Amino acid sequence: MQEPTFQDVLLAKRQIAPYLRRTPLHRYPALDELMGTATYIKHENYQPVGAFKVRGGVNLISQMSEAEKARGVIAASTGNHGQSVAFAARLFGVRAQIVVPEGANPGKVAAMRGMGAEIIFHGERFNDAKNHCETLAAQHGYRYIHSGDEPLLIAGVATEGLEMLEDEPDLDVIFVPVGGGSGAAGCCLAAKSVNPKIKVIGVQAEASPAAYLTWKTRTRTTAPDRTIAEGLATGAPFDLPQGIMQRLMDDFVLVSDAAILQAVAWLAERAHTLAEGAGASTLAAAYQHRAALTGQKVGLVCSGGNISLAQLRLALSAGS
Repeated sequence: MQEPTFQDVLLAKRQIAPYLRRTPLHRYPALDELMGTATYIKHENYQPVGAFKVRGGVNLISQMSEAEKARGVIAASTGNHGQSVAFAARLFGVRAQIVVPEGANPGKVAAMRGMGAEIIFHGERFNDAKNHCETLAAQHGYRYIHSGDEPLLIAGVATEGLEMLEDEPDLDVIFVPVGGGSGAAGCCLAAKSVNPKIKVIGVQAEASPAAYLTWKTRTRTTAPDRTIAEGLATGAPFDLPQGIMQRLMDDFVLVSDAAILQAVAWLAERAHTLAEGAGASTLAAAYQHRAALTGQKVGLVCSGGNISLAQLRLALSAGS
């Protein structure tokens, strides 16, 4: 599978422009005070589906052949990838089916249904849903849209990193969440093409470290996916994003679920923004490493805002 190029990112920017507005990059004095340095939030939680993945979905489905569109698409998701596929499928008149774990975020499930996707519940964890999705795709000939191993998807989500550097060209470091790694791979591709000296740091949950362990050891590694941050919960690495991250990403860190919940509360209090666990993980990681960031301009990708009410209550309680 061929990696996307920076030219693919520039083409994706043009491809998605008629359908998605660019998201803001904001700085908040209260976050600067917390971090002890200039801190910029990339608000992907402002996307129409509340998460960054919609960039990839629109870029990919808009370029599918008529034969692929006629077959319909299918994807496995804990929520945000599924919303991306559902949103783009509705734009281009394509039938979409999304396979989700039994305990999927109810708000995300409702959003996917609202965009016309058929929801199929299967299994306890993401990998259970993914395996069932792949079986259905093979049996029925649907166009399977993997949540990471898709060059056009990665090129699409890479536009978030491009926008960050268009708005703040002298960022020194970007923290980006990692579940399967499409967002981190895309951010690496865009950021390093614009400024090879910029540092890109991936963030994953301690309770779901498959991508982290694979990146660290350079050996494909599976691990439990028990984090509360469903956007970070993948039990196995994705090959295409891993290849890009291993080549271009500067560092990879883990954060605890407790730190993620605290960061959700901080973003609500100090940036007046609603972040889901994955979206808040970058603040948790940057705060954890804040001593090394003094004097630098720090970009944090808030990858999504689709948090359940139950998790939001937990975060506000833990962070009070």
